[in-house]
Parts: sequence; C-alpha cells; structure tokens
Amino acid sequence: MRSPGCEMRSIDVLGIRVDDVTVDEALDFAASCVAGRAPRQIATVNVEFIMTAQADAEFRDILNRSALNIPDSAGVLWAARRFGHPLRGRVAGSDMVEHIARRASQAGWKLFLLGAAEGVAQQASNVLQSRYPGLTVAGAFAGSPRRGEEAEIVERIRSASPDVLFVAYGAPAQDKWIARNLERLNVPVAMGVGGAFDFIAGITRRAPRWMRRTGLEWLHRLVHQPWRWRRMRALPRFAWRVLRQSQ
Repeated sequence: MRSPGCEMRSIDVLGIRVDDVTVDEALDFAASCVAGRAPRQIATVNVEFIMTAQADAEFRDILNRSALNIPDSAGVLWAARRFGHPLRGRVAGSDMVEHIARRASQAGWKLFLLGAAEGVAQQASNVLQSRYPGLTVAGAFAGSPRRGEEAEIVERIRSASPDVLFVAYGAPAQDKWIARNLERLNVPVAMGVGGAFDFIAGITRRAPRWMRRTGLEWLHRLVHQPWRWRRMRALPRFAWRVLRQSQ
C-alpha cells in the first residue's frame, strides 16, 4: 500500500517507519493519491505513537503498512539525528490539515471531518471554509470509534464522496478505525489528526510558533492540559531507548 511515493527515503525509529518528507512533498503525495483514487492512509508519527506501538502489535503493523508516515514531533527528529539519519524537518499533523484545506480549495477537493466532541468538527469546518474561500466540506460529524457505529458512519462518508477524510479520535483509535474501514470508505486520502479540530475551532490553544520551532510544544500542552502528564511519561522512556540503541 506504499505507492505512490514508494521512492521516498524512510528511516526506522524503534521499529516504526518514518518517512523523510517535507510539507510540499506530503501535499504532492496527497494530490497523487486523490488523482489515483486508490484508498491510502496517512499517519502522523510522534513519540507517543512510537511508544504506544512498542506494546501494541496491531498499531505497529498499521503504522508500518500506511502509505505515508509524516515526522510529527521534535522527538522523532532528535531520534533520527541520534541514529545518524537526520530528517529534513518536522511535518506537523495539525499544520497538514490547514495545508491540505488550502490545496483542496484550489484543486476542488472535498473534505470530510470526522471525530472530536459533538459540534467541534462542524466548528472546525466553518473556520476552514472562512479561511480558504471555495473550500468544500462534504461533511462534519462527531461519530464514535466504536465498532458498532462503523457501518453507519462509513455509509455517511461514502454518500458524501469526499477526496480527503480527517479522523480526530486520538491515537491509536483513529488510526485503527481508518485501517479497519479504509477499503470500504472509498476515500483516496484518510488521515488521523488527533486534536487538530480543537485547535482549528479554538477549543484548545496551540503552542506559540517559537515553542513549536524549538521543540517545546509538549511543555505548552502540559501546562494547559495537566491531565496529559501520564501520556508525557512516554517522552523519557523514548529518550532512554533511543540513547541505548544509538550507542
């Protein structure tokens, strides 16, 4: 399921494939997928993804089979440097939503926003359409990652016939949902986007650009969302594994 884009360079970070792509290359990859119409999954690989995948074989397999794994954290870039295979830069998943929306408004692609809390997808849709005149959002729906609701949600998406599907159920639920349903969705590009709808809708405040550039976005999230401290424990465990493996 790797093509298009099978020629791109990839590296291995603790058993997870990470693709060395720029924002423009990721956008061109999405465009190739839309043109080809074959369903493809894009994953936004960060430290939490990699550490979750260490103990979750299903998630690990999904990531290593996905069509594109963008490097979505400063920690992944650091690990790549430690292993002697530096990546060209971070491609943040939240930013990719905006980039794809801009490209969609220009190319005539239709988007579908699935997930987040009730009403948030619609708020995010409204914001994106105001920012990118001409953008078509074929649907916005909270839904649920529960298997019992999949058939109804899949039918809703198929009826809307989008070119790009964003799924905001959080990892690994969103990525597993996409993998289970990818073939019957009939959507060329399906991408898990975590909390991107909350950022776009203004529900959650994103870190300032300088913190994102310097790799401190995790600190901003911890200050504003202290409940995330349990998830942040993945960071030192990741660093220890990388240091031990790169010696």
